[in-house]
Amino acid sequence: GAVSRRLACGDVEGRLETLFGRVRAIQGKSGRFDMLLCIGSFFGSTSETEWAEYRTGAKKAPIPTYVLGANDQETVSYFPDVSGCELAENITYLGRRGLYSGASGLQIAYLSGTESQDEPAPAYSFSAKDVAELKTSLLSTPSFRGVDILLTSPWPRDVGAFGNSAGEIDTKKCGSKLVSDLAASLKPRYHFAALEKAYYERLPYRNHTVLQETPQHVSRFIALADVGNTSKKKYLYAFSIVPMSLMDPAELVKQPQDVTENPYRKSRKEAQKTKAPLCAEEEPACQFFFDLDKHQGKKRPSDGKERGNSQPKQARKPPQPTGPCWFCLASPEVEKHLVVSIGTHCYLALAKGGLLPDHVLILPIGHYQSVVDLSSEVVEEVTKYKSALKEFFRSKGKRYVLFERNYRSQHLQLQVIPLPLDHCTSEDIKESFIVQAQEQQIELLEIPEHSDITQVAQPGTPYFYVELDTGEKLFHRIRGRFPLHFGRWVPSS
Repeated sequence: GAVSRRLACGDVEGRLETLFGRVRAIQGKSGRFDMLLCIGSFFGSTSETEWAEYRTGAKKAPIPTYVLGANDQETVSYFPDVSGCELAENITYLGRRGLYSGASGLQIAYLSGTESQDEPAPAYSFSAKDVAELKTSLLSTPSFRGVDILLTSPWPRDVGAFGNSAGEIDTKKCGSKLVSDLAASLKPRYHFAALEKAYYERLPYRNHTVLQETPQHVSRFIALADVGNTSKKKYLYAFSIVPMSLMDPAELVKQPQDVTENPYRKSRKEAQKTKAPLCAEEEPACQFFFDLDKHQGKKRPSDGKERGNSQPKQARKPPQPTGPCWFCLASPEVEKHLVVSIGTHCYLALAKGGLLPDHVLILPIGHYQSVVDLSSEVVEEVTKYKSALKEFFRSKGKRYVLFERNYRSQHLQLQVIPLPLDHCTSEDIKESFIVQAQEQQIELLEIPEHSDITQVAQPGTPYFYVELDTGEKLFHRIRGRFPLHFGRWVPSS
């Protein structure tokens, strides 16, 4: 049925007889389990003789067993293929990093090795780049809500914050910050780790901010000790799980009595203050640390009038960026050679890695996050730039489509993309956006011609917005995840 019974196990270090003996005993007592997940170091210095029997098939694991890769140079040779492979009958190496989807629909994300600061990382380690790529590959699916299980060998740094004590292990000093970052993003229902030779089952923690975000499922972190340890610390953990994809959503998000605050929120807030974006691509698609949650809880004024009184639009100074910003003209990060024209409040730059020749960006000189935040004089200048671009492109037999993605971005970028007039009517362009949106299950609404985006979105609200040079506009209010490249692939299709 949908319920699968799993076993998770800490560092085996080559003690296969002890481990499989124990598994046989458990299955004898309480029936079959579907799989055994081994975290930490599966092989050790004394593995060779025991392993030879399994490798040659003289002995066989009593249960499908999935293992993570090496944590040191000595055991690297046991893992012939970085992308994962069968090591012996019933024993499979998952690979360096990725997502394993079981037949039942269970989703298991995994990351092998220990944290390394070096790029490229040694064969037994992962780097910031590995974590960023694993996150991107999973978070880019529009329906992503989390994974069922996350397997890492190191503990996540700070996992004990807001939780029960981890005994002699100091969670402020132990483990990997990259693993915390991964766990915070992937929201696993179960996260298993090892390497510390200790057993620690943390109280379940929340994945949402109370009263500000819709409730999400909780996460449980469980660290396991080493197989056959003499102090009788728990190294094997049995649990039953129904894949998230098959659960009733209301059932999934039930909050247990002992649920705590998220341990990684604290460290993320600190990271936000200090960390520069990971990459200087023209789309800051990697600003994972940028926190959108802050504004979610505000009620929208019931009629447009209230907003006008609360703050005169004129007087607002642009906020200061939280870290280096790739688009503040004053900032050393701006690639000045891409800048085409500078006005009083805005400037025009060529897109780095543009979709088509003459793909340009209109950007405010000050640090504004979205069109909705702009003061009226900036809006006026944006409008001038738009009409100048319209004329310029028309003289070349082109029309433009403009879009803005106010989501995981910290500085407003209006992307302006020229398309040949003879190929694309404005109807075609609208149609292609709408079709793409339907495929991604995104609701794109047409905004009435004379209304303005500030009437449909309030500051701090994530949205995606398209405008044709005819003045027609499409709008999507982002409520959950949003594919970062949406809009980028529309004109090219």
